[in-house]
Amino acid sequence: MNFTIVWSEAAIQDLARIWLNATDRNAITQASNEIDRVLGRDPLGFRFEVVVDDLRVTVGAVWVTRPV
Repeated sequence: MNFTIVWSEAAIQDLARIWLNATDRNAITQASNEIDRVLGRDPLGFRFEVVVDDLRVTVGAVWVTRPV
């Protein structure tokens, strides 16, 4: 089963801003394509926080979006 990935207008604008300011635009394109690929095949919900100064990503919650 494949899922349709829908980006909100705000997320699209954020991604465009990041892409325009990136030194490696190809990396941004590849990352967004990977998000679409993974979520389209096997979606998983999660909430996380990124603290750039500490080089840390904290995962606060994870949930399945369909029966496993």
